[in-house]
Amino acid sequence: MRWWQGGGAAALLEELAAARGRFLLWAPVLFSLGIGAYFALPVEPGGAAAMAIGAVLSGAFLLRLRGPERWHVPALVLLLVLAGLLAAMAHAHLVAAPVLAERYYGPVTGRIVGIDRSFSDQLRLTLDAVTLQVVAPSRTPERVRIALHGAENILPEPGQRVRLTAHLSPPDGPVEPGGFDFQRVAWFSGLGAVGYTRDPVEVLTEAAPGPDIWAFRARMTLSRAMQGRMEGQAGAFAAALMTGDRSGVTRETTEALRASNLSHLISISGLHMGLLTGFVFALCRYGLALVPPLALRLNTKKVAAVVALLAAAFYLFLAGPNVATRRAFVMAAVMLCAVLVDRRAISLRSVAIAALLVLTLAPESLVEPGFQMSFGATVALIVAFEHWGGVAARLPAVLRPVAGLCLSSLSAGLATAPIAGAHFNRIAEYGFAANLAAVPLMGLAVMPAGVLAALLAPLGLAAPALWVMEAGCRAILAVAGWITALDGAVIPVPAPASAVLPLMSLGALILALTRRRGLQLAGAAAVVAGIALWSSADRPALLVAAEGKLVGVMTEGGRALSKPLGAGFVASSWLEDDGDGADQETAFGRGAFTGPRGQVAAGFGPRRLWHLTGKTGMRRAGELCRSDTIVVLDGYWHGGRPDCLLFDAQSLARSGALAISMEGGDLRITAARDISGRRLWNDRVLRAWRLGN
Repeated sequence: MRWWQGGGAAALLEELAAARGRFLLWAPVLFSLGIGAYFALPVEPGGAAAMAIGAVLSGAFLLRLRGPERWHVPALVLLLVLAGLLAAMAHAHLVAAPVLAERYYGPVTGRIVGIDRSFSDQLRLTLDAVTLQVVAPSRTPERVRIALHGAENILPEPGQRVRLTAHLSPPDGPVEPGGFDFQRVAWFSGLGAVGYTRDPVEVLTEAAPGPDIWAFRARMTLSRAMQGRMEGQAGAFAAALMTGDRSGVTRETTEALRASNLSHLISISGLHMGLLTGFVFALCRYGLALVPPLALRLNTKKVAAVVALLAAAFYLFLAGPNVATRRAFVMAAVMLCAVLVDRRAISLRSVAIAALLVLTLAPESLVEPGFQMSFGATVALIVAFEHWGGVAARLPAVLRPVAGLCLSSLSAGLATAPIAGAHFNRIAEYGFAANLAAVPLMGLAVMPAGVLAALLAPLGLAAPALWVMEAGCRAILAVAGWITALDGAVIPVPAPASAVLPLMSLGALILALTRRRGLQLAGAAAVVAGIALWSSADRPALLVAAEGKLVGVMTEGGRALSKPLGAGFVASSWLEDDGDGADQETAFGRGAFTGPRGQVAAGFGPRRLWHLTGKTGMRRAGELCRSDTIVVLDGYWHGGRPDCLLFDAQSLARSGALAISMEGGDLRITAARDISGRRLWNDRVLRAWRLGN
């Protein structure tokens, strides 16, 4: 059946039936469709929906086992999609934990289970076994994250029980309708509250010995030793690569790496795990080959795979089992296990198995940029190099390494650029050149030298390897600094519609996994449609922050903001989503809002828009609230039924952030809750039902 005769779904099933040997490659795609469907639902499915889905899934399973052969593939398709949907539903309920109901200020006691730094470079502690004064245990979050603003009076270790006085609040929702949903991320991370403290942290009890404490102490000991031998940011960069400790990396270095599209080098990911295991594998295999009695009696390839797997496990232990490191370990472990069972280590099958494992363990990974970029780059590299052997044979030997490097950088860059643009609203224009220069340094100098330094350190012979590693790190940072300084190094891009990235991803996967011309044309059409939809993205004319802290009006020169300071995260998010590289102060200076502090006004179509803040603004709210005005308050309205279109802190707390546009003289108002729906992570009633309180 041809594509244009049978339709898209029929053609897809035809492809799957005709190439059953490649069905494994489609399994994570179909599983992902179910997971994506769960996160796209406007209302949390209840027990009846789960039972109905389970019944259909069981029917599909029986159809696959006992039904006619022609129905086997459709049954498998349905089975995998529904399995993904149920897996996401089950995981959302399994991680259920109390979320702080309202703002809290007071004593907080808990055990340190995580230490990191915020985007503003503040040390942050994640605590579990939390106790909050005057909050019932059944309503106390299991985990909270607290930034130490000027309170870094201790050297924290996981396992320590500490007490501090902090400001806590529930995780915030999207800063605009359809924007990044931190409430969802916090739900799956087990975070029930976030906040900060300016007071000292008191250690009540020291950490009890255990694997996490040993790993943390080993990590910090190694990090400090490396930074002691390698000065400046090169040492901090090297420590981050080898241990995951990024506390020494400055914000300037982080920004330079982001602007040059080299930020993937500083976060332990599939690249690092692949380089580490690849070097250990090669070192062990060729080292054993130098000993003929062993080489003749042992399967050196499988011995090297076991040693590399142990090295990967130690790297996971040392760097800490965060989501990205676990994902990288799963990918490396699947490929090394393929070697042990005499299968190709680097293949689309291995990637498919790794993706299924990751998505089964953490279905929420599907909507995270780390998962999308890691697997997108890996698939692109494998597909790009499928025919590399024939091409390379036609090239002069001296050009093959350069051509291979260009192909790998180009394919991975093309695969990850749309993902980075959609999530971070920026495209590094010279990222291809930066990776072309930096990735070989990482693979040929930095990572091998780091492994050799670790092996030689007990003998006191690590100095030469550390020198090579330091030189490589300095060169990478120099590349990042040079690229960042170029004009137009970063191209801001507007946030796409929610359908753009799934559409482009599905189209790219169809191109990568199918061999039928009709389906490849359909995949290419989906990618082009996604690009067209993205290019026609229309940003809201008016944005109102939750609780009325900030207002932004779109002008010919870009979005104008109502305040030069305050609500900085909201301001930067709005401007980034607009594809606007301006800062908050510049956006305020665009002149749309005029008036004294706390009483600023702007034109919005035929209406006058007022943003009133503080006590001074509240006093004027009554006189300014007229039929031809829109009034936004950061406090509570107490004036009875308003004559104006009013948004106060109380109504905005219910609706979340607002997007308002003009359509033929009428206002179209979209609330963040309209897009987010009623889900476990944002609805107090649903959470109370799930947790029984």
